[in-house]
Amino acid sequence: MVSTNYAPEHAGIGPYATQIAEHWAERGHETHVLAGMPHYPSWSLDPAYTGVWRRTEQRAGVVVHRRRHTVPPRQTALKRAAFEASVLAHGLVAPPAMARPHAILAQMPSLAGGIIGARLAARWRVPYVPVVQDLMGAAAAQSGIQGGDRAADLAAKAEAYALRRATLVGVIHQTFVDKVAAMGVDRSRIRLVPNWSHVSSPSTPREKTRAWLGWGEETVVLHSGNMGLKQGLEVLVEAARRDPETRFVLLGDGNQRAHLEELGAGIPNLDFLEPVGDDDFPDVLAAADVLAVTQRASVLDMSVPSKLTSYFAAGRPVVASVAAEGGTAHEVLRSGAGVLVKPEDPDALLAEIRRLGQDPVAADTLGAQGPRHVEAHLTRAAGLARIDALIDEAMGVPST
Repeated sequence: MVSTNYAPEHAGIGPYATQIAEHWAERGHETHVLAGMPHYPSWSLDPAYTGVWRRTEQRAGVVVHRRRHTVPPRQTALKRAAFEASVLAHGLVAPPAMARPHAILAQMPSLAGGIIGARLAARWRVPYVPVVQDLMGAAAAQSGIQGGDRAADLAAKAEAYALRRATLVGVIHQTFVDKVAAMGVDRSRIRLVPNWSHVSSPSTPREKTRAWLGWGEETVVLHSGNMGLKQGLEVLVEAARRDPETRFVLLGDGNQRAHLEELGAGIPNLDFLEPVGDDDFPDVLAAADVLAVTQRASVLDMSVPSKLTSYFAAGRPVVASVAAEGGTAHEVLRSGAGVLVKPEDPDALLAEIRRLGQDPVAADTLGAQGPRHVEAHLTRAAGLARIDALIDEAMGVPST
């Protein structure tokens, strides 16, 4: 596997890459991962890897080959390009020292990971299977990052290079199929491999967790995960400013956290929490009254953020402040566990939050659809089985 993001990263793509690799190892396969240094979502290097240039380590039966790269704390087109270039250069100059594998799976993004996967597969003459978690070309054009248009053009070319060389291409949502096909990939080589809920179910009573967090009887709205440009979390800061009776909690990290903290200075009902451990994370989500997912109005995102599958497992209602045509909106409606509101509209967001806060029966009924959706469509076993089937098909292994 080639995946820039990997454990101990606990958000974004990293948990999926980790669970796939550890699943292969548990099945008895010798499994190698070419990964970057842990840095996401804070976009700061994990202190445990300070000064490390290259490292090979064993994690849960998986051999992880780490390669150093730049870690830009502030996102600009130039700095993102330098990040991708450093991942690409180091990965190609110092590929894993290992026997010829049977197949290579690459997680995209990063762009560099896709290209590395394609080049290594060609060198070893083995099947190459990228899994599209997101398309950086479209994301760069919509992100608001300085130089985004130029970055989008370069990213799209890099993506097309990596995808056209694939044996099969996995996409996590149907909304990616047309985009991938437009890059020159025959539709007959595209397979749907949705992500799964990678967290466990809550195990602690909500009241106990709320007491531990210092939450009272007020309505608590929680956003978890990356605090980046694309998320447009200013809408939650402004909603907190307008409704002092509702507590807003931003849990996690990201390159916009400092900006958001500055923007929200002096708002007593706005809290910023550091990421919590995997054992506590499901309970913290379940302790909230409403779980929020937001995106900037200019973003028509085809991807489905990893936080959404975690939200569903928590059993709380989701309010999605996103474009109605994107993958996030589609998945929220398909689950029946949430509602959509216009992006970057704090009044529309507050109207739904107040409605749910004032009608706990309706909120509980809506939230209960999430675990049902997980059980029907998003179990880890089903997700990993789809990945296994994708690799088997690429290798020509007969289906059973």
